[in-house]
Amino acid sequence: MSRHDDLIRLKHMLDHAREASALVADKSRTDLDTDRVLELALVRLLEIIGEAANRVSTEIKTNYPQIPWFQIISLRNRLIHGYDAVDLDILWEILIKDLPPLVVELEQILMGKQPA
Repeated sequence: MSRHDDLIRLKHMLDHAREASALVADKSRTDLDTDRVLELALVRLLEIIGEAANRVSTEIKTNYPQIPWFQIISLRNRLIHGYDAVDLDILWEILIKDLPPLVVELEQILMGKQPA
């Protein structure tokens, strides 16, 4: 895989993480229970983030260990294969607590800066 391909995958991760963050910005946890379209959109965005992470080269994953690659990819697998048992409380926690720092880390990587 080329560096260019890795940059594309990282950009996909960033774009979809930003989009998911924007979708929950003015929402509450109960919105996931009442808005099926919101739930489906958020699940899909997280699936895409995980799939893009899975396609990033081992070199990039090794160079940026602060990104929780395994957890992101595992979430994608859980959402895809356990589609009938998604815990919305866990999903919400990921969206609110884990996604904002991921966005920051990806922005720093893509800007060519070493994250702190």
